[in-house]
Amino acid sequence: MEQLRQRELRSVRPRHDDPDLPDDVTLNDLDRVARNELKTLSAENAEWVGRHLAMAARLIEVDPEEAHKHAQSAARRAGRIAVVRETLAITAYRTGDFALALRELRTFRRIGGSDEQLPLMVDSERGVGRPERALELGRSVPREKLSVGSQVALAIAMSGARLDLGQPELALGELQISQLDPSVAYSWSPDLFFAYAEVLDELGRMDESVNWRARAQVAEKALAEANHVGEDETIIVVEEDVEEIPVEISDDDVDAAEAFDADARETDDGPAHAAEEEENDGAASTED
Repeated sequence: MEQLRQRELRSVRPRHDDPDLPDDVTLNDLDRVARNELKTLSAENAEWVGRHLAMAARLIEVDPEEAHKHAQSAARRAGRIAVVRETLAITAYRTGDFALALRELRTFRRIGGSDEQLPLMVDSERGVGRPERALELGRSVPREKLSVGSQVALAIAMSGARLDLGQPELALGELQISQLDPSVAYSWSPDLFFAYAEVLDELGRMDESVNWRARAQVAEKALAEANHVGEDETIIVVEEDVEEIPVEISDDDVDAAEAFDADARETDDGPAHAAEEEENDGAASTED
């Protein structure tokens, strides 16, 4: 066990150069839960690590590679902090380094005792070319132990693994969960509806696919209006109250979805597959 611990705490990038931190980024840009985790560090180190984590969150949607560099910097100074390892895992996933994402997610799970990132672990197993292991991992935790959002994300990841194995009917079944309700919109509804539409495409059920794609677009619109969110804004939800937002589908929404569906069929070259990487259970970070 001690040997494994030492392997986990070694540096991932010995020659890593810390990216610059803008003056306007502060520790207070992090959410309260993350700031509390950093309280085990010295005040100076907590400020430095927190600012890099905040930059990773700021950049993840626009520049994942740069966000990953900030996450690496934080990990080199606070490798025993769960949120740091979680951030490094997420940025690794977003850059396509699925092997590193898996290692970091396992470490995050051991440190923090949380299964909330199980969907990302399942998808990372897919990324390294192991859909069977992805399915096994996804079944290893009772769904009721996860938050509703993670349950939905897990269903989507499991469905993707079924598609990887050429099992579209089973992929559809993975998505037929109680949250697949077109009459209301939650934060997870658009992704679930789009995923359902894609599997229907695989099954050749195009009319149904068009309807579910329209429902996804309507859900997106309802959520944006309910939260007064601009289309160019990225909102990171740490904790949210479950609120039902009723949605209705108009003929215009269905027409827009049909146009999207036709365009996608003309331009789609098929899913990209990540090459399998050899796993090394030793992972990132250094000293607090």
